[in-house]
Amino acid sequence: MTIKEKFDSGLAKLPTWFRQEIPDMNKIRQMKGLFRESRLHTVCESANCPNMGTCWKEGVATFMILGGTCTRACRFCAVPAGKPELIDLEEPHNVALAVKELGLRYVVVTSVARDDIEDEGALQFAKTIQAIREMTPGVKIEVLIPDFSAKEDSLKVLSEAHPEVISHNIETVRRLAPYIRPQAEHDRSLKVLRRFRELNPQSFVKSSLMVGIGETDEEIDEVMKELYEAGCQILTIGQYLAPTQRKRHLPVERFVTPQEFESYRQKGKDMGFVYVESGPLVRSSYIAEKGYQAALGAEVKI
Repeated sequence: MTIKEKFDSGLAKLPTWFRQEIPDMNKIRQMKGLFRESRLHTVCESANCPNMGTCWKEGVATFMILGGTCTRACRFCAVPAGKPELIDLEEPHNVALAVKELGLRYVVVTSVARDDIEDEGALQFAKTIQAIREMTPGVKIEVLIPDFSAKEDSLKVLSEAHPEVISHNIETVRRLAPYIRPQAEHDRSLKVLRRFRELNPQSFVKSSLMVGIGETDEEIDEVMKELYEAGCQILTIGQYLAPTQRKRHLPVERFVTPQEFESYRQKGKDMGFVYVESGPLVRSSYIAEKGYQAALGAEVKI
C-alpha cells in the first residue's frame, strides 16, 4: 500500500520525529486577534505551516502581503488560488504597526503571486520594507518573493529597497518542476536568484527545497549545485506535507529520515553554502533569523 493509499484509508500516521509540544493557545489567539484587527494575512495560517505554534509562541510570524488569494495554483501549496483582491494601500503601514506592537527584531515578508499586476507586487514589497524601517529602524527584514516573472524593473525595485535577505524558493528538482509548479519555470527561478545577487551584493540570497515528492538523491545534489552556482548563500530543506487530500495537492511519496536530512545539510556545507537548515519540519521562514545571523557572522569573518 502506497503512502497516498494509506492516507486515503485513514491508516497513515506521521513518523515519531514530527511530534511537537502542544502550542500555547492563548498566544495563538492573541496573535490571530492582532492580525485580524489589522486586516493582515500570515503565511503561517494560509499555508498550514506545522511550525505555527512554535513560532507564534516566540512572537514570530511571516507576514503575507498582497492579499490571501494567489494567481497561481502550485500543487504543493495550501494558499487559495483564484481572482485576487484589490491591493490594500494601507497594508505597508499595518504590517509596520504590527511589527512594532509585537516587538519583533527580525521580520519575514512574503506574498501570494500577483500575475495580474504589472510589477507583480514588487512596489508593495518595497513600500512595506520602507514602512517597517521608518517605524522600527533596527528591525532586520527578509523577503520571500514569487518570481515576478523575472521582470527586470520589478527585480530592481525590490533590490533597491535593500532587505537584509532576499529569498525565492526553487521548491523542487528540475524534473518535477513543470508538474509541481506549472506556472513557474525552474530556470527562471535560478535567473531571479542570480540577478538579485548581481543587483544587491549587500543582501543575502536564500532559497528553499521540499523533499519527499518523488525526487532522487542525485537530483537533490543537482539542484543544490544549481542554487549555489546561481549565488544562493542560505538554503533550507524540509519534508513536503500535503496540505489536503484534494486532487490538486500532491501526495507524500516518502518520509525522509532525520539522518538523511543531516546528510543534505552536510552536503550543502561542503558545497559552500554559508548556512543550511535541513530537517523534517524545516520551512523557508522557520527560525529565519538564525540563517541571517550565521551568514552575517561568516561575512564578518571573511
